[in-house]
Amino acid sequence: MEGAEPKLSLPGVWFNSSEIYALLTMEHLLSNLQPGLLNNQIEPLKARLRILLESGGHDSDEVGDRIRVIHIAGRAADSKIFQSIATGLFSRTRLRIDHHSRGRGEWLEREVSPQRLLFYRDSWYLDAWCHERDAVRSFAVDAMRHAVNLSEPAREVSSEDLDELTKSGYGIFSGKRIQTAVLRFSPENARWVAHERWHSQQQGTFDKEGRYVLRIPYAQDTELIMDILRHGAGVEVLEPATLRMRVMERLQSALAQYHPGGT
Repeated sequence: MEGAEPKLSLPGVWFNSSEIYALLTMEHLLSNLQPGLLNNQIEPLKARLRILLESGGHDSDEVGDRIRVIHIAGRAADSKIFQSIATGLFSRTRLRIDHHSRGRGEWLEREVSPQRLLFYRDSWYLDAWCHERDAVRSFAVDAMRHAVNLSEPAREVSSEDLDELTKSGYGIFSGKRIQTAVLRFSPENARWVAHERWHSQQQGTFDKEGRYVLRIPYAQDTELIMDILRHGAGVEVLEPATLRMRVMERLQSALAQYHPGGT
Protein backbone atom coordinates (compact mmCIF):
# COMPACT_ATOMS: atom_id res chain seq x y z
CA MET A 1 0.00 0.00 0.00
CA GLU A 2 1.34 3.42 -0.96
CA GLY A 3 2.51 5.40 2.06
CA ALA A 4 2.54 2.35 4.35
CA GLU A 5 5.44 2.09 6.77
CA PRO A 6 8.29 -0.15 5.55
CA LYS A 7 8.37 -3.55 7.22
CA LEU A 8 11.36 -4.89 9.12
CA SER A 9 11.64 -8.59 8.44
CA LEU A 10 12.61 -10.97 11.22
CA PRO A 11 12.84 -14.71 10.55
CA GLY A 12 9.38 -16.12 11.16
CA VAL A 13 7.74 -12.83 12.12
CA TRP A 14 7.10 -9.39 10.65
CA PHE A 15 7.46 -6.17 12.64
CA ASN A 16 7.37 -2.69 11.21
CA SER A 17 9.88 -0.17 12.55
CA SER A 18 7.45 1.48 14.99
CA GLU A 19 6.37 -1.90 16.42
CA ILE A 20 9.88 -3.15 17.12
CA TYR A 21 10.80 0.25 18.55
CA ALA A 22 7.77 0.17 20.88
CA LEU A 23 8.39 -3.41 22.01
CA LEU A 24 12.08 -2.93 22.75
CA THR A 25 11.55 0.46 24.37
CA MET A 26 8.85 -0.92 26.67
CA GLU A 27 11.04 -3.90 27.54
CA HIS A 28 13.96 -1.58 28.32
CA LEU A 29 11.85 0.77 30.45
CA LEU A 30 10.22 -2.02 32.45
CA SER A 31 13.56 -3.77 33.04
CA ASN A 32 15.07 -0.58 34.46
CA LEU A 33 12.05 0.47 36.51
CA GLN A 34 12.83 0.99 40.18
CA PRO A 35 10.75 -0.95 42.75
CA GLY A 36 7.43 0.74 43.45
CA LEU A 37 3.69 0.36 43.73
CA LEU A 38 3.40 -1.44 40.39
CA ASN A 39 5.71 -4.36 41.19
CA ASN A 40 2.98 -7.00 41.02
CA GLN A 41 1.54 -5.54 37.81
CA ILE A 42 4.89 -5.12 36.05
CA GLU A 43 5.96 -8.76 35.99
CA PRO A 44 2.96 -9.94 33.89
CA LEU A 45 3.65 -7.09 31.45
CA LYS A 46 7.30 -8.10 31.13
CA ALA A 47 6.29 -11.71 30.55
CA ARG A 48 3.82 -10.65 27.87
CA LEU A 49 6.47 -8.57 26.12
CA ARG A 50 8.81 -11.56 26.07
CA ILE A 51 6.08 -13.66 24.48
CA LEU A 52 5.55 -11.01 21.79
CA LEU A 53 9.27 -10.77 21.09
CA GLU A 54 9.50 -14.56 20.91
CA SER A 55 6.45 -14.93 18.67
CA GLY A 56 8.69 -15.62 15.68
CA GLY A 57 10.35 -18.57 17.38
CA HIS A 58 13.40 -16.62 18.62
CA ASP A 59 14.55 -16.05 22.16
CA SER A 60 13.77 -12.51 23.34
CA ASP A 61 17.35 -12.09 24.57
CA GLU A 62 18.56 -12.78 21.05
CA VAL A 63 16.11 -10.25 19.61
CA GLY A 64 17.30 -7.66 22.12
CA ASP A 65 20.91 -8.44 21.31
CA ARG A 66 20.45 -8.26 17.55
CA ILE A 67 18.33 -5.08 17.56
CA ARG A 68 19.23 -2.25 19.94
CA VAL A 69 17.30 0.90 20.83
CA ILE A 70 19.76 3.37 22.35
CA HIS A 71 18.48 6.44 24.18
CA ILE A 72 21.03 9.24 24.55
CA ALA A 73 21.18 12.72 26.03
CA GLY A 74 18.19 12.06 28.29
CA ARG A 75 18.18 13.80 31.67
CA ALA A 76 16.77 11.89 34.64
CA ALA A 77 13.91 13.41 36.64
CA ASP A 78 13.72 13.10 40.43
CA SER A 79 11.03 10.52 41.22
CA LYS A 80 9.59 12.49 44.17
CA ILE A 81 9.32 15.66 42.11
CA PHE A 82 7.75 13.71 39.27
CA GLN A 83 5.20 12.25 41.70
CA SER A 84 4.26 15.72 42.99
CA ILE A 85 3.82 16.95 39.43
CA ALA A 86 1.64 13.97 38.52
CA THR A 87 -0.47 14.53 41.64
CA GLY A 88 -1.08 18.17 40.78
CA LEU A 89 -1.65 17.35 37.13
CA PHE A 90 -4.46 14.87 37.75
CA SER A 91 -5.94 16.41 40.90
CA ARG A 92 -6.04 19.75 39.00
CA THR A 93 -4.30 21.69 41.76
CA ARG A 94 -1.40 24.12 41.68
CA LEU A 95 2.29 23.52 42.34
CA ARG A 96 5.05 25.63 43.78
CA ILE A 97 8.25 24.73 41.98
CA ASP A 98 11.86 25.74 42.44
CA HIS A 99 13.22 25.72 38.91
CA HIS A 100 16.71 26.33 37.55
CA SER A 101 16.69 28.69 34.59
CA ARG A 102 19.68 27.35 32.71
CA GLY A 103 19.68 30.27 30.29
CA ARG A 104 19.88 32.81 33.11
CA GLY A 105 21.88 30.61 35.49
CA GLU A 106 19.62 31.20 38.48
CA TRP A 107 16.98 29.44 40.57
CA LEU A 108 13.43 30.76 40.27
CA GLU A 109 10.44 29.97 42.46
CA ARG A 110 7.16 29.85 40.57
CA GLU A 111 3.55 29.02 41.34
CA VAL A 112 2.14 27.14 38.38
CA SER A 113 -1.00 25.35 37.23
CA PRO A 114 0.17 22.08 35.63
CA GLN A 115 -1.40 21.35 32.26
CA ARG A 116 0.53 18.62 30.47
CA LEU A 117 3.61 16.43 30.81
CA LEU A 118 5.66 16.06 27.65
CA PHE A 119 8.39 13.49 26.96
CA TYR A 120 10.66 15.05 24.37
CA ARG A 121 14.13 13.93 23.28
CA ASP A 122 14.34 11.49 26.19
CA SER A 123 13.57 14.15 28.83
CA TRP A 124 10.40 15.25 30.66
CA TYR A 125 8.92 18.74 30.44
CA LEU A 126 5.96 20.28 32.24
CA ASP A 127 3.70 22.65 30.33
CA ALA A 128 2.09 24.86 32.95
CA TRP A 129 0.37 28.19 33.42
CA CYS A 130 2.86 30.43 35.22
CA HIS A 131 0.96 32.71 37.58
CA GLU A 132 3.80 35.21 37.70
CA ARG A 133 4.13 35.53 33.92
CA ASP A 134 0.39 35.06 33.22
CA ALA A 135 1.26 32.74 30.36
CA VAL A 136 1.99 29.11 29.55
CA ARG A 137 5.60 28.12 30.08
CA SER A 138 7.53 24.86 29.66
CA PHE A 139 9.71 23.71 32.56
CA ALA A 140 12.30 20.94 32.37
CA VAL A 141 11.43 18.50 35.16
CA ASP A 142 15.09 17.56 35.68
CA ALA A 143 15.83 21.25 36.36
CA MET A 144 13.53 21.31 39.40
CA ARG A 145 14.85 20.81 42.92
CA HIS A 146 11.46 21.14 44.66
CA ALA A 147 7.81 20.69 43.68
CA VAL A 148 5.23 21.27 46.40
CA ASN A 149 1.54 20.47 45.98
CA LEU A 150 -0.82 23.32 46.85
CA SER A 151 -4.53 23.24 47.63
CA GLU A 152 -5.58 26.02 45.24
CA PRO A 153 -7.34 24.80 42.08
CA ALA A 154 -5.32 24.94 38.89
CA ARG A 155 -6.15 27.40 36.17
CA GLU A 156 -7.32 25.54 33.09
CA VAL A 157 -5.84 26.05 29.62
CA SER A 158 -7.62 24.52 26.66
CA SER A 159 -6.01 21.67 24.73
CA GLU A 160 -6.24 23.82 21.60
CA ASP A 161 -4.14 26.58 23.17
CA LEU A 162 -1.58 24.07 24.44
CA ASP A 163 -1.36 22.44 21.03
CA GLU A 164 -0.83 25.83 19.43
CA LEU A 165 2.13 26.49 21.69
CA THR A 166 3.76 23.09 21.28
CA LYS A 167 3.11 22.50 17.59
CA SER A 168 3.28 25.88 15.89
CA GLY A 169 6.93 26.68 16.51
CA TYR A 170 10.13 24.66 16.42
CA GLY A 171 10.86 22.16 19.21
CA ILE A 172 10.19 22.59 22.89
CA PHE A 173 10.88 26.33 22.77
CA SER A 174 7.70 27.17 20.92
CA GLY A 175 5.23 30.05 21.20
CA LYS A 176 2.82 32.28 19.36
CA ARG A 177 5.22 34.73 17.67
CA ILE A 178 6.19 32.58 14.73
CA GLN A 179 8.97 33.28 12.24
CA THR A 180 10.27 31.10 9.43
CA ALA A 181 13.88 29.98 9.36
CA VAL A 182 15.33 29.29 5.90
CA LEU A 183 18.33 26.97 6.04
CA ARG A 184 20.46 25.82 3.11
CA PHE A 185 22.39 22.59 3.51
CA SER A 186 25.35 21.48 1.44
CA PRO A 187 24.82 18.56 -0.96
CA GLU A 188 26.75 16.32 1.47
CA ASN A 189 24.61 17.21 4.50
CA ALA A 190 21.46 17.17 2.38
CA ARG A 191 21.81 13.40 2.03
CA TRP A 192 20.80 13.11 5.68
CA VAL A 193 18.76 16.24 6.38
CA ALA A 194 16.37 15.70 3.47
CA HIS A 195 15.13 12.57 5.26
CA GLU A 196 14.87 14.16 8.71
CA ARG A 197 11.73 15.54 10.31
CA TRP A 198 12.54 18.74 12.17
CA HIS A 199 8.96 20.05 12.32
CA SER A 200 5.49 18.89 11.26
CA GLN A 201 5.09 21.98 9.03
CA GLN A 202 8.57 22.05 7.49
CA GLN A 203 9.05 22.52 3.75
CA GLY A 204 12.12 21.33 1.91
CA THR A 205 13.31 21.62 -1.69
CA PHE A 206 16.52 20.98 -3.63
CA ASP A 207 18.12 23.72 -5.68
CA LYS A 208 20.00 23.30 -8.98
CA GLU A 209 23.31 22.72 -7.17
CA GLY A 210 21.90 19.84 -5.12
CA ARG A 211 21.71 21.89 -1.94
CA TYR A 212 18.70 21.34 0.33
CA VAL A 213 16.70 24.41 1.38
CA LEU A 214 14.63 23.80 4.52
CA ARG A 215 11.95 26.18 5.83
CA ILE A 216 10.95 25.77 9.49
CA PRO A 217 8.54 27.77 11.67
CA TYR A 218 9.94 28.74 15.05
CA ALA A 219 9.18 31.07 17.94
CA GLN A 220 12.26 30.89 20.15
CA ASP A 221 15.58 30.11 18.52
CA THR A 222 17.38 28.37 21.41
CA GLU A 223 16.91 24.79 20.31
CA LEU A 224 16.93 25.60 16.62
CA ILE A 225 20.39 27.18 16.92
CA MET A 226 21.69 24.07 18.69
CA ASP A 227 20.50 21.90 15.82
CA ILE A 228 21.94 24.28 13.23
CA LEU A 229 25.36 24.33 14.90
CA ARG A 230 25.69 20.55 14.87
CA HIS A 231 25.91 20.74 11.07
CA GLY A 232 28.87 23.13 11.18
CA ALA A 233 29.96 24.34 7.75
CA GLY A 234 27.34 22.12 6.13
CA VAL A 235 24.53 24.61 6.64
CA GLU A 236 23.93 28.33 6.07
CA VAL A 237 21.13 30.39 7.60
CA LEU A 238 19.55 32.46 4.83
CA GLU A 239 16.67 34.01 6.78
CA PRO A 240 15.81 35.78 8.98
CA ALA A 241 18.74 38.14 9.44
CA THR A 242 18.45 38.03 13.25
CA LEU A 243 18.83 34.25 13.31
CA ARG A 244 21.73 34.41 10.83
CA MET A 245 23.50 36.93 13.08
CA ARG A 246 22.96 34.86 16.24
CA VAL A 247 24.37 31.73 14.61
CA MET A 248 27.35 33.70 13.26
CA GLU A 249 28.07 35.09 16.73
CA ARG A 250 27.97 31.60 18.24
CA LEU A 251 30.36 30.30 15.60
CA GLN A 252 32.76 33.21 16.08
CA SER A 253 32.68 32.71 19.84
CA ALA A 254 33.45 29.00 19.43
CA LEU A 255 36.29 29.69 17.00
CA ALA A 256 37.83 32.24 19.38
CA GLN A 257 38.43 29.49 21.93
CA TYR A 258 40.86 27.80 19.52
CA HIS A 259 42.91 30.92 18.81
CA PRO A 260 46.07 31.61 20.81
CA GLY A 261 45.02 33.35 23.99
CA GLY A 262 41.38 32.23 23.60
CA THR A 263 39.40 31.56 26.75
